[in-house]
Amino acid sequence: MRSLTATLLAVALVAAFILAAGCTGTGDVSNLRIGYQPSTHQTAHITAMEKGWWQEDLAPFGITQVTDKQFETGPPEMQAMLAGELDIAYVGSAPFIAAVSSGLDAKIVAAVQTQGSDLVLRNGVAYSTPADLAGKTIATFPPGSIQDTVLRTWLEENGVDPASVDIKVMGPGEATTAISAGHVDGVFLPHPSPSVIVAEGIGRVVAQSGEMMKDHACCVLVASGSLIRDHPDLVEQVVRTHIRATEYNLEHQDEAASIYSAKTGQNVETVKASFQDWDGTWTADPNVITTSVVEYTELQYELGYISKPLTQDDLFDLSFYEKARA
Repeated sequence: MRSLTATLLAVALVAAFILAAGCTGTGDVSNLRIGYQPSTHQTAHITAMEKGWWQEDLAPFGITQVTDKQFETGPPEMQAMLAGELDIAYVGSAPFIAAVSSGLDAKIVAAVQTQGSDLVLRNGVAYSTPADLAGKTIATFPPGSIQDTVLRTWLEENGVDPASVDIKVMGPGEATTAISAGHVDGVFLPHPSPSVIVAEGIGRVVAQSGEMMKDHACCVLVASGSLIRDHPDLVEQVVRTHIRATEYNLEHQDEAASIYSAKTGQNVETVKASFQDWDGTWTADPNVITTSVVEYTELQYELGYISKPLTQDDLFDLSFYEKARA
């Protein structure tokens, strides 16, 4: 269970060496590098990117280029941030916690959304209670991710030893293919993957993540420590643009679905269905997730993913959201 922490620590040491060698500076920033995942959870970034808002809003701060890089899941995204390859990340709060525990210099500056993942079982696989998952094969995101943390905690809370379930590490595309081919009995994935599987007639939703862990935090907006210290006005504008995109998506969901579809190649009607079917909520306000995120540190400590629980101050800088809203 501690292999994730060891890996992230090794990456952190490499990043520290690079910084000490002077290969990465903290002077003027002209290219803002954003990490994200192909999930409807992070539609705010995709809308801001595709409508040109990042470039438009950040140009007055000296940003001449905004580049984004897609990651299948949160842990590799956080490895990239540990290595100094990202300035901003849309990522699950759980992998962020593991990265901070391993030395990542960064803070959550805004929320992105809550809940929004589903446990989907292949049609024909019997299910009435969590105990029915013993002996089954379930694909989900890597150790240290939101989905892994929620799934393992939920199993334990329902008297099911996670070791009795064959939990396979897969990204959303691989997991969707695996359940379609009958290689796994089910998946626990963020949207839109559950809606894709249901639309293709492969499986059905048996539990949503909000039932498994009520009102749990999911994705967050993270800024690097160097960006926060050296360019606070830029970080404040990043939060403003994120708020703008979040509120726009809430008011224009059909357009948001079209933008997401064009960016990712997902069927637009399936994306619209995902917006209706999920139990998630887009929100930029970090105040609504602080308690849940700190609770994740306790859960990850119990799972052996981090060496000690972390505090709100270890993880959050709420000042940028407060200034953006003032």
